Amino acid sequence: MRHTLIISGRLDNLNDYITACRTNQYKGAHLKAKNERKVQAEIYEQLGRLRITRPVRMRYRWYEKDRRRDLDNVSSFGRKVIQDALVQTHVIKNDGWKEITGFSDEFFVDADNPRIEVEIEEVT
Repeated sequence: MRHTLIISGRLDNLNDYITACRTNQYKGAHLKAKNERKVQAEIYEQLGRLRITRPVRMRYRWYEKDRRRDLDNVSSFGRKVIQDALVQTHVIKNDGWKEITGFSDEFFVDADNPRIEVEIEEVT
């Protein structure tokens, strides 16, 4: 079974997070929590009370408004925030090796509709 989550807009990137952490440890935690709340709101709206008990494979499609941000900075912090939010909302039990068998990233430019599409595929 496959489930799709679409997160409108963009999340902060790894460079933003590193800068916040170097400024103040609480500022880094606040930035991560702000991004997680955004993802959680989308999860509750689109996936409701979905609970997945099987391992999953994640497919991320990153639609950026332009090419200014490095791909690894966009995806690394974004994946962390999204997977943590999926655990916090109990969609998946954990984000360890037993629960997430792998993931892939694809990148596109869409100036009019930046977003993140996350496909969660249950592995049998």
